[in-house]
Amino acid sequence: MKKLILIFFLIPNILFASSMKMIGEKGKLSEVNRIIEIKMYDNYFEPNVLNIKKGETIKFIVKNYGELVHEFNIATKEMHIKHQPEMMKMVEHEILLADRIDKEKMKEMAKKDHSMAHSHSNSVLLEPNEIGEIIWKFSTNANLEAACNVPGHYEAAMVADIKIN
Repeated sequence: MKKLILIFFLIPNILFASSMKMIGEKGKLSEVNRIIEIKMYDNYFEPNVLNIKKGETIKFIVKNYGELVHEFNIATKEMHIKHQPEMMKMVEHEILLADRIDKEKMKEMAKKDHSMAHSHSNSVLLEPNEIGEIIWKFSTNANLEAACNVPGHYEAAMVADIKIN
């Protein structure tokens, strides 16, 4: 029984780790090739096209200039679509509000449901006027995009195309 429970908890982590490798990996500060500043406005990114060389490690400095909560998430289109129900769950539990994040409620909910923690190395979730950063190594040729998965934002085309050369 203990083995079955252990497998139940390990399989999602193994699958998540392998899907992350498919889009690249968390980068090291000492290996940063360049810095790209990302400005998030209400329902668009600036710039909205990112040209990256395969193998490059980028430090993204992300600032939310909008009046709403936004996410900058590096993934494939399919991964964004899979992530969106988690974001909707955060809205349903009143963790994600229009202009703020209830971080205390997020911490409590994450104890029961890890997906509520929103602490992945390929993503930042920011309130208005907040700044975050991601260091990411683009070690793949996968078709990637950066997107905001707050409900309705992806559908409103809050997406930046990542072109890996």
